[in-house]
Amino acid sequence: MLKKLLSTPNDLALLILRLVLGGVFFIHGAQKALGWFGGHGLSDTLNFFTQNMGLSMLVAVLVVAAEFLGAIGLIVGFLTRLAAAGIFAVMVGAIAMVHLTNGFFMNWSGAQAGEGFEYHLLAIAISLALVLGGGGMAAVDRLLSRN
Repeated sequence: MLKKLLSTPNDLALLILRLVLGGVFFIHGAQKALGWFGGHGLSDTLNFFTQNMGLSMLVAVLVVAAEFLGAIGLIVGFLTRLAAAGIFAVMVGAIAMVHLTNGFFMNWSGAQAGEGFEYHLLAIAISLALVLGGGGMAAVDRLLSRN
């Protein structure tokens, strides 16, 4: 079971997808977990998720962990499928809870009440490719699956 979870081809395309998704989500996760990049930090983020969005504390912690720790996992290629599945779940939840009512398009012109879900669909597609394919080239998973 573990070997199947870690196995991945020596694929450059999967490496690129993993690094891009991991890089984007590291910034978002660091905003939530550490307050970096103009974020509010862990305490304020958890309070917002539980008080304003109605999430349980467990789900709020899992969202932050998926974005921050999952991003680090993607960048180094460790437990890639699990990290990508976490981001997949967060993006599905974000669409369902927040962005679906704003339509498809991002709010480029400032004319909408909020952001649409086009960005989230891209993250879902990349996550799904990584869940199915693994971390690809230069992933820690490749090293671990050989031993």
